[in-house]
Amino acid sequence: MDAAHGGDYPGPEHGAGAAINKLCGVRAHHVVVDRVFSKPPERIFAYLAEHENLAEVFGAKVTRLKDGDDGNRNGVGSVRKLQVGPAPPFEETVTEFEPPSRIVYRITKGSPLRGHVGVMTFAPEGEHGTQFHYDIRLASPIPGLAALVKASLTRSVNKGLVKVERDA
Repeated sequence: MDAAHGGDYPGPEHGAGAAINKLCGVRAHHVVVDRVFSKPPERIFAYLAEHENLAEVFGAKVTRLKDGDDGNRNGVGSVRKLQVGPAPPFEETVTEFEPPSRIVYRITKGSPLRGHVGVMTFAPEGEHGTQFHYDIRLASPIPGLAALVKASLTRSVNKGLVKVERDA
């Protein structure tokens, strides 16, 4: 029994406790972008839901691997592969798809990032516009990697969203 944790919980040096402590020690970073578009949520949502259109937003090569399982091409269960420069490719899977208001995805394969979740929300703004909120959570056990990815991703997303306004 570990008195510091109460009950039969193993100390942080054993089993599940070690895994929990290791994950708790990894600092999460967030990329948060808010933008108002002049076009309605349906158009902005439809544009950003298309995996291939995310290449400009992320500054990456994006390849669709699988269509959604929920009857929507870009819906829940759809998978895309991203290749950023010379880094190894990784895969993202859509976990929530609520047209025209919300898209959530996770990295599911091939990345040193942990707990990566991207949430895009779309709300009406004024008579015809869209209030877009994008929150990307990322962490890595590799020191400095999450902060580096955060800086790069913030630049890419802000630059890419200018093209979304034009092309959506």
